[in-house]
Amino acid sequence: MPRRLPLYVERNYVKGKTYLSFRKGKGPRIRLPDDPSSVAFTEAYNAALTGQPAAPANGVTRAAPGSIAALVASYRKSSEYLSLRATSKQQYEHRIETIREDHGHRSVAGLNRERIVVGILQPFADRPGSALDTLKKLRILIRHAINIGWLKHDPSIGIKRPKIGKIRSWTDDEVAQFKARWPLGTKQRTAFHLFLNLGQRRSDVVRMAQTHITADQRIRIKQQKTGADLLVPLHRDTIAALAAFDMQHIVIITTEYGKPFTVDGFSGWMRDAITEAGLPMDAKPHGLRKAAGRMLAEAGATAKQIMAVLGHATLAEAQRYCDEADQAGLAQDAVTLLEGHKANRSTQTAPVSLGKRSNKRGES
Repeated sequence: MPRRLPLYVERNYVKGKTYLSFRKGKGPRIRLPDDPSSVAFTEAYNAALTGQPAAPANGVTRAAPGSIAALVASYRKSSEYLSLRATSKQQYEHRIETIREDHGHRSVAGLNRERIVVGILQPFADRPGSALDTLKKLRILIRHAINIGWLKHDPSIGIKRPKIGKIRSWTDDEVAQFKARWPLGTKQRTAFHLFLNLGQRRSDVVRMAQTHITADQRIRIKQQKTGADLLVPLHRDTIAALAAFDMQHIVIITTEYGKPFTVDGFSGWMRDAITEAGLPMDAKPHGLRKAAGRMLAEAGATAKQIMAVLGHATLAEAQRYCDEADQAGLAQDAVTLLEGHKANRSTQTAPVSLGKRSNKRGES
């Protein structure tokens, strides 16, 4: 019978071998020495339990040469990783560390299509967003492996990207419903106009400050994702919302304690405001950026004009809004023509009034 292990210690079975690791809840998995009766095991266990770093015991914490863990360590030292913006690096790090924790023992050379699909992506079958992000980050690591000569080709070629639902634009009715719940002067209504009338992402709205607003009622925006510098005129509704809101801090939207929001905290706060307005779960904050693009296109703005407001990196992204608006307008015109065509097919004088039926439809 296997020896009973201390709290949070688990056995991992990989390729016929047994390894011991420490893992508390959903925290990181920490490799431990193989002999639970050894002094090295006790020291490593106590260090993991108290959250203190421990010296490597018998080399077990060192990434094996050619392993995914070693590849992650190499990528973290690369110029590609080091040149990432801080926010991008934070997003990369979360997923890459998960890959290292769960699959660091695997050989890079042993990666193939089946092992990636079954071993790495299958656990996220019920979370397509996580599966897609894992595949994206794994491909970054694979590209690095090719660059440093660990792989000759990309084993992920042919793997289809998991399908995830696209964030939709808010409808005009949903916009009106949110306004009805949150009147001018509320923090929620002010944030709503910064989203809708400026068409920016949450990472940009959360950092908007009074000092970014110019004397001629424009706002300077340096987009967090793209690094683009924008100067966007304030819509009259946004000006009215800012005038009605009691701004007591430099940053426009702050927590109840007057501190700037984190991006995730701001998202959660907006989610609560949307839910309280009675809107469905798929009415997301980012959907207001989509609504801004839609409304600009419906107002007749060109793709370049939409691009100037939303800050898209390519013209094709902005062109989609114009194409959707054109499709809706053309469809409406087509149905109007069809209705008029059917109306013109009826006779001007009813045949029964003359006592006989007309020989042809559409003739009087």
